[in-house]
Amino acid sequence: MTISIINIILIITTIISIIGFNNKSLINRMIFIPYDIKNNSNYSRFFTHMLIHADYGHLLFNMISLYYLGNSLLNFPGGLIYEYGNSIGQLHFLFLYLLGGLFASCIPFERNKDNPNYASLGASGAVSAIIFASIIWNPSMKLNIMFIPIDIPAYIFGPLYLFYEFYQDKKNNTGIAHDAHIGGSIFGIIYILIINIDKGLEFINYFFQ
Repeated sequence: MTISIINIILIITTIISIIGFNNKSLINRMIFIPYDIKNNSNYSRFFTHMLIHADYGHLLFNMISLYYLGNSLLNFPGGLIYEYGNSIGQLHFLFLYLLGGLFASCIPFERNKDNPNYASLGASGAVSAIIFASIIWNPSMKLNIMFIPIDIPAYIFGPLYLFYEFYQDKKNNTGIAHDAHIGGSIFGIIYILIINIDKGLEFINYFFQ
């Protein structure tokens, strides 16, 4: 029996995040600081910030989203494992998660590479890539906002979510890296279109049914 890549990511991220809650030195070494990356070539920050979170609520929201939407994409009937087999399916998921988190960091990096006061942390960008890959892969599934029991078809939820993120990013006063959410979401869409263009066509068809 092989352990799911989702569970591996969940376990590692949860352990390091909980350690980080009481270890400021660890957070300072791992947090995403574009200014430090540019001036000190500390490129590991592009990835390490995905392993730490601000608090339990931040961690819980990301890990619950990763677990449910990740399993929808990877393990459920018709998912990546069904389509490509266990090994390749799990590799696709890992690449999607890591590269999604990297891509999500590109916009905040360009915006803040000369700002020594900017810092961010969390797996939200990578999780956004998983969410939108899952939406494109299975547009008919039902999604809802946490703690609000209203089911919304994924092909409607996705555009609404992106509209909200663009709106909040334009306001630029929420203290949340909405630009990273947008970047991760876009990467999730692109990744699925690259590996299976038919899924993109199926997604578009849902708007004309």
